[in-house]
Amino acid sequence: MAFMFLREAIGAYRTRDPAARSWVTVLLCYPGLHAVLWHRAAHGLWRRGLPLPARMTSHLGRFLTGIEIHPAARIGRRLIIDHGMGVVIGETAEIGDDVYLYHQVTLGGTSSERGKRHPTVGNGVIIGAGAKVLGNILIGDNARVGANAVVVQPVPPGVTVVGIPARPVERDPLQRRTAPAPAPAFVAYGTPCEETLDPLVRNVEALRAEMLALEARVSAMQRSTAAE
Repeated sequence: MAFMFLREAIGAYRTRDPAARSWVTVLLCYPGLHAVLWHRAAHGLWRRGLPLPARMTSHLGRFLTGIEIHPAARIGRRLIIDHGMGVVIGETAEIGDDVYLYHQVTLGGTSSERGKRHPTVGNGVIIGAGAKVLGNILIGDNARVGANAVVVQPVPPGVTVVGIPARPVERDPLQRRTAPAPAPAFVAYGTPCEETLDPLVRNVEALRAEMLALEARVSAMQRSTAAE
């Protein structure tokens, strides 16, 4: 079982990371893989009712990799933590299969009360560098969270969110009218670079269009008054 897990995890890195030249490179030089291995050991101790050894194992993994994963967190298959330094995954966080996290991602809580207080991340999700996903919220399957976004509300499946606070992005209106929505695909750092509009940019453009329309109306009124 352990060998199958390791082979599957290394295969995921080699498939999705062009810098992964060989399985030996991934095995020896990828802290994200090492962090998940340490977490599996810590989680096994936690489930056996040994919280102190579990926390000590988790702490050692954090020291060696720079990635902090609470031993109680639940992690699915083929998780990739790219670069990894500064990643924090809280106690009640749940992560599905084929999730891709970049460095300095936080899956944190917004409450000091016991119980479920950390995010649940669905299958196939990408969370960009520096993003903070906070609270007992659901990030739907195949969602994308842009770099440095702060997510405090649930994200529907297949939706890309960016900004502070995070808001959905839309495809370019012209592209949206002429082509169907693309199937979920890998988006580096969870941040779209083509055929999408940032919500803030979209709002600014709308205000600009309204201003130009008002200027045109004022000019027309001035011409009408001058003609009289």
